[in-house]
Amino acid sequence: HPSAGRPKAPHQRGGWVRGHQKDGGGYTKDMPKYISAFARARAAEVSAMLKAVTKTTGSCHVFGALPKHMRRRAMSHNTKRLPRSLQSGAKKKEQAKSKSRKARRRHGNLLLEFNRRQRKNIWLETHIWHAKRFHMVKKWGYCLGDRPTYKCYRPCYRAMSTHCLLQDLSYYCCIELQGEEDKLLASLSQLTSKEAGPTFAAALCVSGRRQGSVVVYRAGNYPLQPLGPVTFLWRPRTQGSAFRQLWIWVHPTIKKDLLSELQNVCQCCEAVVPPVEPVVRPAETASTPETQHKPQKTPVTVQISGTKRKQSCKDVSGPPAKKILGDGTRSPTTPVTWKSSSTGIVINDLTMEIVRYRLIGPQSHSVLAETLEAATRCDESQPSPLWWPEHCKDESKMNLHQQQADIFHILKGIFSTGELPSGTVLGLTVDDPRMTLPTKKVKALPCGTRLVLVIQERAMRLCCVLVAEVDEEKRRELMLQGVPEHCCQSSLWEQSVRDNVTDNKISEQELNRMRSEVLVPGSKLSPTPPQGRVPILLVHQPGKQVGHEMSSWGAGWDLLLPKGWGMAFWVPLVYRGVRIGGLNMSLKHSQNKGAPHFPNDYPDCPAGIGFQEEQEAELLDKFKRRPPAKRTNFIKHGCLAPFRCPWQQLVEEWELITEERREERKGDSQTQATTDTDKVTEEEMTLHPDITVTKPQSRFIVLRNRKCLRLLSGWCRPTTSKGQRSCRAGDMTPLNSSAVLQILKEHGMTLVWVRVSLLSKGKPELHAMVCVPNTEDLNMLSRESGRCGPQEPPHRNHFKSRIKRSKKGTKKVAMSSGTTEAKGSNLPPSSSDLIFGLWPDPLPSITSHCSRVTLGWVTQGDFSLSAGCGEALGFVSVAGLLNTLLSQPVEHRGMVLLRNPISLHYRFAKINIEV
Repeated sequence: HPSAGRPKAPHQRGGWVRGHQKDGGGYTKDMPKYISAFARARAAEVSAMLKAVTKTTGSCHVFGALPKHMRRRAMSHNTKRLPRSLQSGAKKKEQAKSKSRKARRRHGNLLLEFNRRQRKNIWLETHIWHAKRFHMVKKWGYCLGDRPTYKCYRPCYRAMSTHCLLQDLSYYCCIELQGEEDKLLASLSQLTSKEAGPTFAAALCVSGRRQGSVVVYRAGNYPLQPLGPVTFLWRPRTQGSAFRQLWIWVHPTIKKDLLSELQNVCQCCEAVVPPVEPVVRPAETASTPETQHKPQKTPVTVQISGTKRKQSCKDVSGPPAKKILGDGTRSPTTPVTWKSSSTGIVINDLTMEIVRYRLIGPQSHSVLAETLEAATRCDESQPSPLWWPEHCKDESKMNLHQQQADIFHILKGIFSTGELPSGTVLGLTVDDPRMTLPTKKVKALPCGTRLVLVIQERAMRLCCVLVAEVDEEKRRELMLQGVPEHCCQSSLWEQSVRDNVTDNKISEQELNRMRSEVLVPGSKLSPTPPQGRVPILLVHQPGKQVGHEMSSWGAGWDLLLPKGWGMAFWVPLVYRGVRIGGLNMSLKHSQNKGAPHFPNDYPDCPAGIGFQEEQEAELLDKFKRRPPAKRTNFIKHGCLAPFRCPWQQLVEEWELITEERREERKGDSQTQATTDTDKVTEEEMTLHPDITVTKPQSRFIVLRNRKCLRLLSGWCRPTTSKGQRSCRAGDMTPLNSSAVLQILKEHGMTLVWVRVSLLSKGKPELHAMVCVPNTEDLNMLSRESGRCGPQEPPHRNHFKSRIKRSKKGTKKVAMSSGTTEAKGSNLPPSSSDLIFGLWPDPLPSITSHCSRVTLGWVTQGDFSLSAGCGEALGFVSVAGLLNTLLSQPVEHRGMVLLRNPISLHYRFAKINIEV
């Protein structure tokens, strides 16, 4: 056939063909045109296949890697029943399995775990005690107790008002300065100013008899660039020596900035590298022959796979684990000492080297009197490695110790802690308070009541009356003049004594052995061992020092101890019936005193700015977690910034308002000031451009000039709570335009700390607005004194439709509606960043946004248990306050309106500046 010899033409196929072909040709050998696109498409398929093959169940066991046909609901944990390919992985996971809880709670393992957890955040010595009873928070590099797990707000307030509240303030950082007094004062004078109050050079403070407090600034920048408040304590002078020591206590948020400033002004740039401690073997650290053989008796056990969990010890010959005392996050090679070769000043960082407890309340001295006892004399003629036997050999030191003990005994008879001069310092050496620990909790009572009961006895009446007269004379002298300078001395200032006391502390095991040998359970352990003497410092903390009400409320004592003795003093104090407070009660303590709390109420400091940013992020996150239908619509309420306080924009707007009013008074009719805010509507507000961008301004500051604060306080017509009666303000300059102009020239861009008391019901909340009442509001107050106040008309929400359209995904409609809906309004170009109920950045005019002009905001607000009404603390613009006082009648001078962010109701309030 002619066609038989002709080869058959193959079937032409192009590209990839799925499935088996009839002619047996299979897949074509042609490669795809674009290799990279093909590889990317296949890579996703390969990764999905590998994920399906290697995917395990939610369990952490290796059994989840079995094929599905081999998995069972109830499986054995024996690794030998697994396939050989999975047995090696199962054995590794079994070895890495955590120990049982009983093994983890053993002392050695528990101590290692605690030390590991302290590498990131510093633990106070009372951390374990607080962790069992408090909600713990991580702040400023520490783990701190915020609030108790039980309800105790009112009991804690009663403790501060009638008995005693205890707090652990050991997280405050101590910076020590050593050098000649003149050079120290010359260096520190660059950080402070006499206009803001007493400085480091105050006579009573330099002598060592009083503790001082001051706001420090960057060198030579007063009143700009403040760092924050600090407290300082000078060591009393020694005869024939110009060498002085100074302790500066700072908040951990400003420690780094202050340390750098001190190094600059003191010229201390030479860092002293700490010596490397040698590795100590267990035999060297043991103090008794019994404990030297304990590490040798420890069995060496190795973890064997497939068996029960056993304790493994890798290095038995190494030193045993020690409890971390001090800063566990600091590297051993980090320098903590800096010195200057030119000035001779030495700076030491004593962070976590000194324990600081604060006792707040009128009976704080009674608690201390029952807990502490002056150290007894130790008569040992032989040399001793302990500090107290060597201290007792010096007769002059023992005479000083006896005088300090006598003053401490007189202190027991004082009725209230607030009767003593503020900042009084008393040095003392006491016995270990664990020796006199009661068997059950008892509430410490005032010592004066016991004296009265003793005097009433007939047999001892005459003797007790004579003793009482002598004590009364000494007590009166102590209340008027304070503690003598030489009695403020303490061995706690010496580093060698602190280290000796810390290293030779009596262990709890030894104390329990001593208690078991006492014939009468619960009686005092005697005699006190030589290592049971501790040097301490008692520093009086002043209470409320401003205003005309509740003078000295919240006064107390600070107890300074060497490190390692925290729990030894904490538990005996708790057993005297004190209440324990955390960070939350520190804020309430400052609020009741009317004092700004750091860093919450320092908006011009770096720490205050950081706190405001963190608070805004936290409140905004909480706001976003709520469904949109359950959120407060702050736009309708006319609240521009419910989660922060734009202080800079506030002072800039008031600066421009005062300039425009000043030009109006000069007769310049061309410049138009801001319209009457009582008739401004939301539509008119959107037509005006943002006035904050018309003129660049400098950074705002908080007014701390004592002279100006006294002047403003008198002009505000100071009154008591609820404005019930006026208080005497003393002689002052009359309020007129010239006096106001003089203050505005010097302090125009400033804020002032104020206390606002509601005249009727209501509870101020965080970031409530302080506004100016108009004439109609003041007339309403005159007619009806019990009237709550006016009401803010609801505002229009310009962003509601844009948010709805953005959810539908029609970006073109959303962008077009932004141009046609609100002409001239400060709407952002993109609607994706809008949050329902919040006004986006940039904010419009703050002062004229609502029907009442805004003066400032509240940073602390609550119902005051001490005043019996709602009280708020915050800041207002100095320029706005002066313009308001100048326009108000004398009988209503200082009246303002207060409105919470979630409310439309204004409430009348009285503003006071307490100095």
